[in-house]
Amino acid sequence: MHIEKISQEKGTLLRKNGPTILKISINKELLNKIYLINNIEFLTENISLKKLEIAPNHYYMIINKSNSPLEIDYNLDISNHEIVYDPYKYEDSKKEDINPQKFMEEHNIPSGYIDFLSKWYSIKFTYLDYNLIYIKSNLGISIQTHKKRSEQWEILEGKPIIINGNKVHYFVESGTFFEHTFGTYHTIINPNKNDEFTVLKENWSGEFDEEDIERVFNPNSFYSK
Repeated sequence: MHIEKISQEKGTLLRKNGPTILKISINKELLNKIYLINNIEFLTENISLKKLEIAPNHYYMIINKSNSPLEIDYNLDISNHEIVYDPYKYEDSKKEDINPQKFMEEHNIPSGYIDFLSKWYSIKFTYLDYNLIYIKSNLGISIQTHKKRSEQWEILEGKPIIINGNKVHYFVESGTFFEHTFGTYHTIINPNKNDEFTVLKENWSGEFDEEDIERVFNPNSFYSK
């Protein structure tokens, strides 16, 4: 048996199971205090014990939404399972925001943007009616919802992992569109290991407000510069 402990508001790594069914055990009283990725499902409520069984070669991740550390028991040794996304890979590294001017020189950024938001893990160029967002490799944005707007995403480059509502889409091809309606869970993760950015074009309907974000899982908040 393999035991893993995760702090509150943190999650496990996103892993890919091996050739045998993986059975996960946690305190039954905490089933309503976790979020669970079981392959293509992103579950936030009414999680049954059956959902804690991971089929061979399926993806899995647990997010602790309780107010205390969570102990997870696996019936198998998971140390050889493929790590698809490690939210904390750079937790102890120095964080520096992306330099917009240097970034524009290195990438073919369309002219006409009216603003930009530069972070150490992403950079967003805002145009009159859309955003152009670049996500660094091995990183992602928070899992979030909006009350005042819906969003439409078009994947332009990279093969990201997308959460859209209660579904997870893996290694999405360029040209794929997603509609995130009001209150819908969504995120984008760039699992690329070759320092290549994932790029998306974002349109919106409703009122765009940078403060209109509820982050239900935000690994980037644990990082300090």
